[in-house]
This record gives sequence, structure tokens and C-alpha cells, in this order.
Amino acid sequence: MSDLRSGNLGPYSLKDRVAVITGGSSGIGAASAQRLAELGARIVIGYNTGRDRAEALAARLPGSGHVSLHLPVTDSAAIRAAAAEVESRCGRADVLVNSAGTTRAVPHGDLDAMDDETFDRILVTNVRGPFAVIRAFAPLLRRGGDAVVVNISSLAAVRGNGSSVAYCASKAGLDTMAVSLARVLAPEIRIINISPAGVDTDFVPGRSREGFLRHVAQSPLKTVCQPDDVAMAVVAAVTHLRLVTGTTLLVDGGAHL
Repeated sequence: MSDLRSGNLGPYSLKDRVAVITGGSSGIGAASAQRLAELGARIVIGYNTGRDRAEALAARLPGSGHVSLHLPVTDSAAIRAAAAEVESRCGRADVLVNSAGTTRAVPHGDLDAMDDETFDRILVTNVRGPFAVIRAFAPLLRRGGDAVVVNISSLAAVRGNGSSVAYCASKAGLDTMAVSLARVLAPEIRIINISPAGVDTDFVPGRSREGFLRHVAQSPLKTVCQPDDVAMAVVAAVTHLRLVTGTTLLVDGGAHL
């Protein structure tokens, strides 16, 4: 019986656990890899085009046994192959962090600028992608009886105000999907979404530094969110929020207020 179902609700130990991170070669994914590795997890750094970054990160993480793995979230066959490789190489998966995502800055009022191809790409990457990864890894996650999936969402899902209409819609879909999956994958797997506001990365093509800092200045805490701030929330969700599932946690400096 898992620690959770046995009533042992102390912190979730990451010693000898395996954490798979999509979009793990940079940004929030890389910061999460660092924090989880520091706590004893073996990290599988999933990447799409960032192979060199992923391999370099795997080499410098604390601990041992970390691997980089091609895990493109828009290709379900490749995702299934990646899950099989994790099973072969690691024998288990205990934590899954869905950090891969995409967007493009398109003014909300310029409907014609949001072409179908861009809209579809954002939804496929940000909604179907995490679903396909969870679907492929679910058997391996269930096996341990006490697994955690953390999806990186966004305050844009709540406010409807982000880099584009499609991005807002995709993150709202991700939040609702977490509720559905938390219900059907329990009790072996918990699902938690982490929703930052703007994060100090180059994730949003076309976003100006000045505009980003202006939004930060308007938030109650007036603090620039770094990838590590989100990574710390990921760690908390995995290790300490033992009775939390189907929930989205805001890490936004109070920007929703």
C-alpha cells in the first residue's frame, strides 16, 4: 500500500524516485529538474529540439543516473516510445512534470492575426500534449501507487489576458483537464496544476521586456517571478501537498487580485 493510502502523510521522499520532465531543457522545466534532483530524484529530461541543452543539464545535475530523452509532446507515437524507454532504463516513474508549451504574442483584439495554424499549434502543444504524455506514462505512474503529475499552467487561464486568445484557452483547457484526470486517476496518481503569471524567461516570442516589467509593477507583490520560484512550487506540490489533487495553485505575486 502506498504511503498516501496507508495514512503516512509525511513529506514525499524523492530518494530513489524518478521524475520525468517535458520541456526539461530550459526555463521552468530545467529549474524543476535542478530542484527535484537536489532532493534525491533521478531526472529524465524530456526535450524536443533542445538536445544539447538537455544533455548538458543532465551532466551537471546533482546525484546520478539522470538522462536526456527525446519527448516531443505533439507526437503521440514518440511519447509512447519515450515511456517505454523510461521503463526500460529506469524501471519506474513517480513524478511527471508537464512543462513543455508554446505560444505567440498576438493582440487579443486582432482576430485576423490569430490564424488557424497558430491556434491549432498552441492547443495541440498545450492541451493535447500533456494529455498524451499522461496517457502514455499512466501505467508506469500507477505501478508505484503514489505518483504525482504537475502541469505548468498559467494565470492566463483565469484572467483571459495573456500572450494570445489561443494561449488563454489552452491553459483553461489544461486546468479543466486536471480536474477530470484527478478524478479518474486517483488514488494512485495525483494531478496538480501550477499557474504562474509572467515568468522571467524568453518563452513568449514578441514580448517586450518593458511590457513584462510593467505587468510586474502592477501586481501586489511587485516581484519578478523567476523559473526557480515556479520550480519551488512544483517541489512543494510533489513533496508536501499530499492531500491535494485536481487543484490549480496560483504562483503569481497576487496578480489575480
